[in-house]
Order: sequence, then C-alpha cells, then structure tokens
Amino acid sequence: MISFEAIRQRAEERKGGAAALQALLEKHRPDHDRLRAMSDDRILADMTRRIFYSGFVQKVIDAKWPGFEAAFSGFDPAALNIAPDDYWHELTSDERIIRNGAKIMSVRANAAFVRELAREHGSAGAFFADWPREDQIGLLDLLSNRGSRLGGMTGQYFLRGIGRDSFVATLDVLACLRSAGVPLSSSGTTKKDQQLIQQTFNEWAGETGLSFIHLSRISAYSIDAAH
Repeated sequence: MISFEAIRQRAEERKGGAAALQALLEKHRPDHDRLRAMSDDRILADMTRRIFYSGFVQKVIDAKWPGFEAAFSGFDPAALNIAPDDYWHELTSDERIIRNGAKIMSVRANAAFVRELAREHGSAGAFFADWPREDQIGLLDLLSNRGSRLGGMTGQYFLRGIGRDSFVATLDVLACLRSAGVPLSSSGTTKKDQQLIQQTFNEWAGETGLSFIHLSRISAYSIDAAH
C-alpha cells in the first residue's frame, strides 16, 4: 500500500498547492468537546435532517427546516416519547414538513433511541463523543441496528454532521483506497470492506497524526471532487 504522503501530494496538485489544500481542510475539524455538550434534542434533530436529506434535494429540506422544528416539538426526545399515536398520524398530512410516513415514524423510533443513550451514558452527545475512534464501523453498526434509517451513508454523514471525527466512504474515497492498494470489493460496502476501510484509516492516522475528517477529505480531493 502506498504512503499517505503520496495521496496528500496528489491532492495538493489537484487543489492548487499545499496552502490551498490546507485552507480547505481548516474549514472542517472534529469538535468532540462541542459534541459531548450537545443536547439530546440537537442530536435527534441532526439524525432527522440526515434521514430526510436521503432521497430529497437538501436545499428543499433546509428551506422547510423551521417547519420541521415546529412540527416535531423542537425534537425534544422526552416529549416525543410520550406523544400519542394521533400526533404522529397528523404529521403525515402536515404541510410544514416533507410528508413521508416512513421517515416521520423514524423520528419516533430515534427519539426512543436517543433517550436510551442518554439513560445509559448521561447524554447521547457524550456517547457519540466517547466511542473509540478506531472502531467507527462498530458505531455505524450500532446506528444501523438500534436506530431507525441510520444505516449506510446516512449514518456516516450524521456522525460527520454532529462533529465527530469520522470518515465518509464516498465514491471518491473508495476510489482513493483502491488506488492505494486496498483490496475492496466492487461495491465497497461488504463487512470485509468496512473492516479494511477502518484498518486503513487507523493506519493512516497513526502514520500522519491527522484526524479522520482530514484523511477522508484529502483522500477525496486526491481523486477529484469536493468531499
């Protein structure tokens, strides 16, 4: 497998030099202290935003977001956990939000999930901040199994969105990994692939001292597109 330094040099060439690449990276840093202090309602709100982004134009969701906040009671997990069935049924015809029944009901399930994490760990934010960085695939499995509609890329973008130090296995990142000699399958999504991706990012972090966010973005920049 090639050194990550070669990948970084390729990214610098594509983005206009070392200073230009560094400027891009400075915009994106993990913040686990902020994450640890994040309230449970904001964790649930970001879960919901990421779920509704999937399959929709993001700017449409963003434009309607004040309506989402109002319709879902500010994403207060405690309030949503005791909301009756009628509350959820009425949301399926609420014009303030995107009226997708399955995604609406995922908020109900994830409100319970966030409450469980808070009971177990003091807060959901503390749980996500303290999970070992070297086991991101384990955390993604947990999101998929205990959360609702938080598998795949949705879970990865959720972790990135709340400020956790994490990689996102976009097509560009997968292409970079393959070019570096990582023997991923054609899909890049099998259990073995996930283990290989985690192992590689762990090795790159040890080699460079960089965050997973920066390693992930440099990998994507080295191929072509923004990440």
